[in-house]
Amino acid sequence: MNEILADMRVVEASAFIAAPYGGLLLAQMGADVIRIDPVGGGLDHRRWPVTKDGRSLYWAGLNKGKRSIMLNVRDPEGRELAQALMTRSGPNAGLVITNLPVRGWLDYEALRAKRADLVMVAVVGSRDGRVALDYTVNAAAGFPFVTGPPDHEGPINHVMPVWDVVAGCSVVQALLAAERFRRDTGEGQLARLALGDTAFATLSHLGYLAEVEVNGVERPRTGNDVYGSYGRDFETADGRRVMVTAMTVRHWQALLEATGTAEAMRALEQRIGADLRNEEHRYAARHAIGEILEPWFRVRGLAEVRAALDAGGACWGPYQTFTQALAEDSGVSAASPLFEEIEQPGIGTHRAAGGVIDFGASPRVPVRPAPVLGQHTDAVLADVLGLSAGRIGELHDAGIVAGPLR
Repeated sequence: MNEILADMRVVEASAFIAAPYGGLLLAQMGADVIRIDPVGGGLDHRRWPVTKDGRSLYWAGLNKGKRSIMLNVRDPEGRELAQALMTRSGPNAGLVITNLPVRGWLDYEALRAKRADLVMVAVVGSRDGRVALDYTVNAAAGFPFVTGPPDHEGPINHVMPVWDVVAGCSVVQALLAAERFRRDTGEGQLARLALGDTAFATLSHLGYLAEVEVNGVERPRTGNDVYGSYGRDFETADGRRVMVTAMTVRHWQALLEATGTAEAMRALEQRIGADLRNEEHRYAARHAIGEILEPWFRVRGLAEVRAALDAGGACWGPYQTFTQALAEDSGVSAASPLFEEIEQPGIGTHRAAGGVIDFGASPRVPVRPAPVLGQHTDAVLADVLGLSAGRIGELHDAGIVAGPLR
């Protein structure tokens, strides 16, 4: 984490991934992200994976570094408190992110009547108003039909909620852009982001749609082969698998030098009339190239493969389970600046990641754990809204606020 956004206060009203992920990224850059939780927890508070005691590791991971206030927004006074938080005066406040319906207590026009320069970033499912989740968006984007072995029929889903993550990153982009616009013009705005658009825009940006529309070609399944270049997986002598790529001439030459196959590849070029320095030719000859490389990997264990490919400057990586990554990969170890051991209330000590960006003018600060539900209810009511201890006690007694819930 760092403190580059330390003067910014953001109110988050959210569930599941897209908006919470955006709030996490903002909190990891130092913003004071106040998450409004319903009394007893929201829809995602117990979402898997959970500990044996039912504590959500998912929820804790997405909410590191935030503050949590529990409000009963079904009560008029609870709604009033929520709106007061969102519209609080100050040059670096009046910033809201949400993926809940923008109506009722989250109605933008009602909030704007309380603070004219309010900035709200709202994630919706589909641009046309239909409900959508990452899994339905990915299905519509076509990727399941190019995922998996070439001879497989039917779609194959992947397990990474990539469009939620992309949308979360876009939430940060939208909020910072709208906040800058407000500084320049004094105007707030409602920025809407459709989860489905993150996938469809990617199809355009990376040429998937143009490939069909211009070339009249449907992208084929290629298994673990990289489409249009050279890249595939190999099994090592000790039963591990590695992914090797050669996207550039330098990558290609490094791979041949590391594996000692340069002469065999020259012979292949002469036999098929190809120049394997050309990316397109490497793709066309991928099966023949694989037949030359496979024996080299088959007689070497992962450690020997690693040493040879690293020494040669080849572009490669091991396949590893989450358990193997935790045990073997320095990228997720406490030696990495990205990770630290944190004590998460109710869960215990474990490795947790901070922000992925290193800012030269804003050094890293310790990773902060996620709050327990309502951990900061009293502090937020007192420090942000200026309520007295007596008034806060009355709100607790009336069931309008709650916390902390351990």
